[in-house]
Amino acid sequence: MIVQQSVSKIREKIFNKDNFNFEGVALELFAFQYTYNPVYRQFVDLLKINTDNVQSVVEIPFLPIDFFKTHDVMVRNESPQKIFESSGTTGQQRSRHLVADINLYQKSFETCFINFYGDPGEWIILALLPSYLERNSSSLVFMVDDLIKKTNVEDSGFYLDNLNELKKKLDALKKTNKKVLLIGVTFALLEFAENFPTDLNNVVIMETGGMKGKREEMTRDEVHTILKKAFNVPVIHSEYGMTELLSQAYSKGNGIFEAPWWMKILKRDVYDPLKVTESPGRGALNVIDLANIYSCPFIATQDMTNILSGHTFEITGRLDDSDVRGCNLMVTGV
Repeated sequence: MIVQQSVSKIREKIFNKDNFNFEGVALELFAFQYTYNPVYRQFVDLLKINTDNVQSVVEIPFLPIDFFKTHDVMVRNESPQKIFESSGTTGQQRSRHLVADINLYQKSFETCFINFYGDPGEWIILALLPSYLERNSSSLVFMVDDLIKKTNVEDSGFYLDNLNELKKKLDALKKTNKKVLLIGVTFALLEFAENFPTDLNNVVIMETGGMKGKREEMTRDEVHTILKKAFNVPVIHSEYGMTELLSQAYSKGNGIFEAPWWMKILKRDVYDPLKVTESPGRGALNVIDLANIYSCPFIATQDMTNILSGHTFEITGRLDDSDVRGCNLMVTGV
């Protein structure tokens, strides 16, 4: 009962943008996590951090994202309503996100989409997510499926390998009065661009990243250049999310992402993972997702970032094995 009362109070604050105090809510959630999340508490204790000395977001300990592969990261006495798993490649250990309240995830991604793109009912959404559709544990598919349903139009829908049908649908929608969003995993959008280059200047094209072992890795700039030329669009939009989060950041062009008000991007020193800052510049990416009430809101990812200002940032690459060694040292014994 005490846990639910605490969660209810925190949840009310997160999605209310008026008079929102990010640091205040983050510190409140840190205290909640330390009290009720056994994995996070053990991690903080291992670092010998006095929680009374945590007075700002940069002093909050960030859980290495690999913990989601090896531990059930969840507030005690809760049961998952849904378990999301990362895609990964064959033989790779996958992350598991135990979601105690699926309605909280829906509230997060719906509020985020409305904040950046408006009411889903104003859109026709076409989804090209073949590798994700082949499994039922994808948080991305769950999100897109929910948004598609909220468009309330038959034209919206998923496409697996039927690229010819997708081309026909897009051609038919060129005269629609509604906004059209084509969201797809990177390798599938590239395949579509190669086989069906077409003028889509009336369509918002959004890539979700990742080759998933299907193609040779490319930089975002290379991918966007190919897609812009093939589809005659000025910019390519992007979505930044991950299995371990319940919130997303969006880019409306040039790979510059913006996070919603309940999400914050910070950077950590690659060689000193406890050195975290909000200031602009390059570093390893730490993220605070306040919607992750029941799992862990404070995550040290393996992405590299360039923080521009405020809530805007770029993804500049991934840490290699030598870079994450410092982070792995923090995992020992938990």
